[in-house]
Amino acid sequence: MNNKKITAALFDLDGVVLDTESQYTQTWHSIGLTFRPDVEELEKKIKGQTLTQILERFFPEKDIQAKVIEQLYAYEARMTYDFIAGAETFINKLRESGIATAVVTSSNEAKMANVYKAHGGFEKMFDTIVTADDITRSKPDPECFLLAAERLGATPENSYVFEDSFHGLAAGRNAGMHVVGLATTNARAEIEPLSDLVIDNFVGFTVERMLTV
Repeated sequence: MNNKKITAALFDLDGVVLDTESQYTQTWHSIGLTFRPDVEELEKKIKGQTLTQILERFFPEKDIQAKVIEQLYAYEARMTYDFIAGAETFINKLRESGIATAVVTSSNEAKMANVYKAHGGFEKMFDTIVTADDITRSKPDPECFLLAAERLGATPENSYVFEDSFHGLAAGRNAGMHVVGLATTNARAEIEPLSDLVIDNFVGFTVERMLTV
Protein backbone atom coordinates (compact mmCIF):
# COMPACT_ATOMS: atom_id res chain seq x y z
CA MET A 1 0.00 0.00 0.00
CA ASN A 2 1.34 3.43 -0.95
CA ASN A 3 1.22 5.76 2.07
CA LYS A 4 2.94 8.68 0.36
CA LYS A 5 1.10 11.94 0.95
CA ILE A 6 0.27 13.59 -2.35
CA THR A 7 0.21 17.39 -2.41
CA ALA A 8 -2.24 18.91 -4.89
CA ALA A 9 -2.82 22.38 -6.32
CA LEU A 10 -6.38 22.91 -7.56
CA PHE A 11 -7.02 25.86 -9.86
CA ASP A 12 -10.24 27.54 -10.84
CA LEU A 13 -10.03 28.51 -14.52
CA ASP A 14 -11.48 31.94 -15.29
CA GLY A 15 -9.77 34.72 -13.35
CA VAL A 16 -7.18 32.30 -11.95
CA VAL A 17 -5.44 30.46 -14.79
CA LEU A 18 -6.95 32.48 -17.64
CA ASP A 19 -7.52 36.24 -17.80
CA THR A 20 -11.13 35.98 -18.93
CA GLU A 21 -13.26 37.29 -16.07
CA SER A 22 -13.58 40.85 -17.39
CA GLN A 23 -14.77 39.42 -20.71
CA TYR A 24 -17.34 37.25 -18.97
CA THR A 25 -18.53 40.21 -16.92
CA GLN A 26 -19.20 42.14 -20.13
CA THR A 27 -20.81 39.09 -21.76
CA TRP A 28 -23.25 38.38 -18.94
CA HIS A 29 -23.98 42.09 -18.50
CA SER A 30 -25.09 42.19 -22.13
CA ILE A 31 -27.11 38.98 -21.76
CA GLY A 32 -28.72 40.37 -18.62
CA LEU A 33 -29.74 43.61 -20.31
CA THR A 34 -31.25 41.67 -23.19
CA PHE A 35 -33.11 38.91 -21.38
CA ARG A 36 -33.34 39.88 -17.68
CA PRO A 37 -33.26 43.68 -17.39
CA ASP A 38 -35.18 43.27 -14.12
CA VAL A 39 -32.15 41.63 -12.44
CA GLU A 40 -29.61 44.22 -11.33
CA GLU A 41 -25.97 43.28 -11.95
CA LEU A 42 -26.73 39.77 -13.17
CA GLU A 43 -23.07 39.45 -14.15
CA LYS A 44 -22.08 39.50 -10.48
CA LYS A 45 -24.80 37.16 -9.27
CA ILE A 46 -23.77 34.30 -11.60
CA LYS A 47 -20.04 34.20 -10.71
CA GLY A 48 -18.81 30.70 -9.90
CA GLN A 49 -22.04 28.97 -10.98
CA THR A 50 -22.48 26.42 -13.74
CA LEU A 51 -24.39 27.33 -16.87
CA THR A 52 -27.09 24.82 -15.91
CA GLN A 53 -27.60 26.57 -12.58
CA ILE A 54 -27.64 30.02 -14.18
CA LEU A 55 -30.25 28.96 -16.71
CA GLU A 56 -32.46 27.27 -14.12
CA ARG A 57 -32.33 30.24 -11.75
CA PHE A 58 -32.51 33.22 -14.08
CA PHE A 59 -33.83 31.92 -17.42
CA PRO A 60 -36.43 29.21 -16.71
CA GLU A 61 -38.20 29.56 -20.07
CA LYS A 62 -36.84 27.02 -22.57
CA ASP A 63 -37.02 29.35 -25.54
CA ILE A 64 -35.05 32.03 -23.66
CA GLN A 65 -32.51 29.43 -22.50
CA ALA A 66 -31.81 28.51 -26.12
CA LYS A 67 -31.20 32.16 -27.02
CA VAL A 68 -28.94 32.72 -24.00
CA ILE A 69 -26.87 29.63 -24.84
CA GLU A 70 -26.55 30.71 -28.46
CA GLN A 71 -25.38 34.19 -27.46
CA LEU A 72 -22.99 32.88 -24.79
CA TYR A 73 -21.37 30.33 -27.09
CA ALA A 74 -20.94 32.99 -29.78
CA TYR A 75 -19.14 35.21 -27.24
CA GLU A 76 -16.93 32.35 -26.02
CA ALA A 77 -15.88 31.52 -29.56
CA ARG A 78 -14.60 35.09 -29.96
CA MET A 79 -12.99 35.50 -26.54
CA THR A 80 -9.26 35.60 -25.92
CA TYR A 81 -7.84 33.11 -23.46
CA ASP A 82 -4.61 34.68 -22.26
CA PHE A 83 -2.92 33.31 -19.14
CA ILE A 84 -3.02 35.26 -15.87
CA ALA A 85 0.45 36.77 -15.35
CA GLY A 86 2.86 34.12 -14.08
CA ALA A 87 0.32 31.28 -14.09
CA GLU A 88 1.97 29.15 -16.75
CA THR A 89 5.39 29.39 -15.09
CA PHE A 90 4.02 28.64 -11.62
CA ILE A 91 2.06 25.58 -12.80
CA ASN A 92 5.18 24.23 -14.53
CA LYS A 93 7.17 24.73 -11.31
CA LEU A 94 4.54 22.77 -9.37
CA ARG A 95 4.83 19.85 -11.75
CA GLU A 96 8.63 19.95 -11.61
CA SER A 97 8.30 19.77 -7.82
CA GLY A 98 6.13 16.65 -8.01
CA ILE A 99 2.95 18.42 -6.93
CA ALA A 100 -0.23 17.22 -8.64
CA THR A 101 -2.28 19.84 -10.49
CA ALA A 102 -5.91 20.17 -11.50
CA VAL A 103 -8.30 22.62 -13.09
CA VAL A 104 -11.61 22.76 -11.23
CA THR A 105 -14.04 24.88 -13.20
CA SER A 106 -17.74 25.66 -13.48
CA SER A 107 -17.24 25.74 -17.26
CA ASN A 108 -18.64 22.93 -19.38
CA GLU A 109 -16.90 20.86 -22.06
CA ALA A 110 -18.19 23.12 -24.85
CA LYS A 111 -16.35 26.07 -23.28
CA MET A 112 -13.25 23.97 -22.62
CA ALA A 113 -13.06 23.11 -26.32
CA ASN A 114 -12.37 26.81 -26.98
CA VAL A 115 -9.61 26.78 -24.36
CA TYR A 116 -7.98 23.69 -25.87
CA LYS A 117 -8.16 25.31 -29.30
CA ALA A 118 -6.48 28.47 -28.00
CA HIS A 119 -3.77 26.59 -26.10
CA GLY A 120 -2.53 23.39 -27.66
CA GLY A 121 -1.26 21.15 -24.88
CA PHE A 122 -3.34 22.85 -22.18
CA GLU A 123 -4.58 19.51 -20.90
CA LYS A 124 -1.01 18.29 -20.42
CA MET A 125 -0.39 21.07 -17.88
CA PHE A 126 -2.76 19.34 -15.45
CA ASP A 127 -3.16 15.84 -14.05
CA THR A 128 -6.95 16.11 -14.15
CA ILE A 129 -9.61 18.59 -15.22
CA VAL A 130 -12.96 18.76 -13.42
CA THR A 131 -15.73 20.59 -15.29
CA ALA A 132 -19.40 21.31 -14.71
CA ASP A 133 -20.18 18.08 -16.55
CA ASP A 134 -18.50 16.06 -13.78
CA ILE A 135 -20.49 17.38 -10.82
CA THR A 136 -24.05 17.68 -9.57
CA ARG A 137 -23.57 20.56 -7.12
CA SER A 138 -21.72 23.72 -7.99
CA LYS A 139 -19.62 26.08 -5.87
CA PRO A 140 -19.88 27.00 -2.99
CA ASP A 141 -20.53 23.29 -2.51
CA PRO A 142 -17.12 21.59 -2.13
CA GLU A 143 -18.00 18.64 -4.39
CA CYS A 144 -15.80 19.79 -7.29
CA PHE A 145 -12.66 20.27 -5.20
CA LEU A 146 -13.17 17.05 -3.25
CA LEU A 147 -13.59 15.17 -6.54
CA ALA A 148 -10.37 16.64 -7.93
CA ALA A 149 -8.45 15.73 -4.77
CA GLU A 150 -9.87 12.21 -4.88
CA ARG A 151 -8.80 11.78 -8.50
CA LEU A 152 -5.29 12.90 -7.59
CA GLY A 153 -5.07 10.77 -4.45
CA ALA A 154 -4.70 13.83 -2.20
CA THR A 155 -6.41 14.66 1.08
CA PRO A 156 -8.04 18.06 1.80
CA GLU A 157 -5.30 18.98 4.28
CA ASN A 158 -2.70 18.44 1.54
CA SER A 159 -4.64 20.37 -1.10
CA TYR A 160 -4.31 24.04 -2.08
CA VAL A 161 -7.15 25.86 -3.81
CA PHE A 162 -6.60 28.90 -6.05
CA GLU A 163 -9.79 30.92 -6.55
CA ASP A 164 -11.05 34.41 -7.35
CA SER A 165 -14.84 34.27 -6.90
CA PHE A 166 -16.71 34.34 -3.60
CA HIS A 167 -18.46 31.06 -4.40
CA GLY A 168 -15.16 29.43 -5.34
CA LEU A 169 -13.33 30.65 -2.25
CA ALA A 170 -16.19 29.43 -0.07
CA ALA A 171 -16.07 26.04 -1.81
CA GLY A 172 -12.37 25.74 -0.98
CA ARG A 173 -13.10 26.61 2.63
CA ASN A 174 -15.98 24.13 2.73
CA ALA A 175 -13.68 21.43 1.39
CA GLY A 176 -11.29 21.96 4.30
CA MET A 177 -8.43 22.95 2.01
CA HIS A 178 -5.82 25.72 2.06
CA VAL A 179 -7.22 28.67 0.10
CA VAL A 180 -5.23 31.20 -1.93
CA GLY A 181 -7.36 34.04 -3.25
CA LEU A 182 -6.54 35.95 -6.42
CA ALA A 183 -7.54 39.62 -6.47
CA THR A 184 -8.22 39.52 -10.20
CA THR A 185 -11.99 39.82 -10.02
CA ASN A 186 -12.78 41.18 -6.55
CA ALA A 187 -10.92 43.56 -4.25
CA ARG A 188 -8.37 42.19 -1.79
CA ALA A 189 -10.35 43.41 1.21
CA GLU A 190 -13.45 41.58 -0.05
CA ILE A 191 -11.83 38.17 -0.49
CA GLU A 192 -9.42 38.20 2.46
CA PRO A 193 -12.00 36.79 4.92
CA LEU A 194 -12.36 33.69 2.70
CA SER A 195 -8.64 33.29 1.96
CA ASP A 196 -5.55 32.13 3.83
CA LEU A 197 -3.47 34.29 1.50
CA VAL A 198 -4.31 36.81 -1.23
CA ILE A 199 -2.13 37.43 -4.29
CA ASP A 200 -2.56 39.73 -7.30
CA ASN A 201 -1.24 37.16 -9.78
CA PHE A 202 1.44 34.46 -9.89
CA VAL A 203 4.42 36.68 -10.73
CA GLY A 204 7.08 35.96 -8.12
CA PHE A 205 4.86 33.45 -6.32
CA THR A 206 6.78 30.27 -5.50
CA VAL A 207 6.01 26.68 -4.60
CA GLU A 208 7.78 27.24 -1.29
CA ARG A 209 5.48 30.17 -0.47
CA MET A 210 2.41 28.11 -1.31
CA LEU A 211 3.47 25.37 1.07
CA THR A 212 3.60 27.84 3.98
CA VAL A 213 -0.11 28.70 3.62
